[in-house]
Amino acid sequence: MEDIDFSREVTVFHGRTVPEKARLAGYGAVIDGLGLSMPMPGRLALISYKNRQYRDQNWQVFTSRYLPDNNLYSHLVFALKYEGINLLFFKRLFQKISSSEIVSIISAEPTGQYSRKIWFLYEWLMMEVLDVPDLKTGNYVGLLDERMQFTIRGIRSKRHRIINNLPGTRDFCPLVFKTDKLINYCRAGLSEQHDNRLSDVRKDLLQRASAFLLLKDSRASFSIEGESPKSKRAARWGKAIGQAGVNALSKDELLRQQQMVIENTRFIKSGFRREGGFVGDHDRSTGEPLPDHISARWQDIDQLMSGLIATSHLLEEEDIDAVIAAAIVSFGFVFIHPFQDGNGRIHRFLIHHVLARKGFTKQGLIFPVSTSMLNHINDYRKTLQQYSHPLLDFIDWDKTADNNVKVQNETVDFYRYFDATPQAEFLYDCVADTIFNIIPQEVKYLEQYDRFKHFLDDEFEMPDKTVALLVRFLEQNEGKLSKRAKEQEFSDLSVSEIEMIEKHFADVFYTALN
Repeated sequence: MEDIDFSREVTVFHGRTVPEKARLAGYGAVIDGLGLSMPMPGRLALISYKNRQYRDQNWQVFTSRYLPDNNLYSHLVFALKYEGINLLFFKRLFQKISSSEIVSIISAEPTGQYSRKIWFLYEWLMMEVLDVPDLKTGNYVGLLDERMQFTIRGIRSKRHRIINNLPGTRDFCPLVFKTDKLINYCRAGLSEQHDNRLSDVRKDLLQRASAFLLLKDSRASFSIEGESPKSKRAARWGKAIGQAGVNALSKDELLRQQQMVIENTRFIKSGFRREGGFVGDHDRSTGEPLPDHISARWQDIDQLMSGLIATSHLLEEEDIDAVIAAAIVSFGFVFIHPFQDGNGRIHRFLIHHVLARKGFTKQGLIFPVSTSMLNHINDYRKTLQQYSHPLLDFIDWDKTADNNVKVQNETVDFYRYFDATPQAEFLYDCVADTIFNIIPQEVKYLEQYDRFKHFLDDEFEMPDKTVALLVRFLEQNEGKLSKRAKEQEFSDLSVSEIEMIEKHFADVFYTALN
């Protein structure tokens, strides 16, 4: 590899404009130099000729004193030190070069922490023991730098003097970087803020809010999929959401959830897929698939789901942020897409499940995160596409006779080793929106409704059903009863009574309507 120019100068790189004249370093340099078949990391490293250091959305720029030597090991050390660990990269690297080359790298600096990390990663990812003797001395170091990426406490590997603090298993281990946004969210203690904000709310009011929010979340989850379910079906799925966290996650539990989502299986094969899958459209003329996302190969689903479930159980027990854990498990599930149908709704159920198992809230209130996702549907789609679209260039597929897709290359690593940072940031935004907007608005609405109902009880002794109808009419017509309502459903009210009701409604609900 002596003739490979890892630190080549670039001005445009894989469709990204370089902010200034600079050289590649770290992961981008090795992926480019060795032609590794994988998407580029979200942010790449550059060595600038100028004496300044900064980062933007696509680039992390270093001064010339950080320039690695023009060899593989130096760039790997740079990547581990400044870019964190990328499991997909290391798997692709180890598949590309021989184990003897890895032994040579390790032997050059056998007790160095970065040599030990590379050594551990090789044996962990490839399930192959290298011809290198166990270390007998030296301090233990964490595999992941906890200043850069979210970790667990980890298990010590005596052989490598490494603490395996990866938040997952070999079969499923997405990683999340500690961005400024995520650090601030974790420090804010949203779980405690949520419980404190609801501590003074009457229990009966909280129970009513919870029941309505469950139904609202269920309907929102169907709406995201472009469906408008009947009330009975939405209520059924809302009940399932309300039981999130009760049962431990397992393959049987996931199959049960699919049965809850899909009542009519005449045209849908229930259970884990035994064929290819994709999300997208079909060409109107030919019927050929036009995928936006290609699901994991059906042959890999059993292994991937075993890994996802094991990782979910691990994260439940570990001291890792609940929302980060929920993002890892739930988005990993929807990217795998193990079912023919129902994946999106079960993906969002898994958010509830992990938050509940991690004890995110003491109030027992299920978060209607689907409502927030529906309210931010474009951001939701972009978050999914940030993962899916870059992968399309690396998946070799053919169309089948029934216009499905058949994946021809090995893709399992794409679904178990990915950067879940964008998904974690989006989910935390939705959780914050739910805590500070959606739940308080619902509680406030019920308080206002009760005040208005109390007025109607005192003045008119209206039954609950009539009150609900009256409120609905007033809400639909900007606080005024329509001519039809006055002449039909509420013809017994006088003009002065209607005016009094409309005025009281405006006094109570004005802020809710504006």
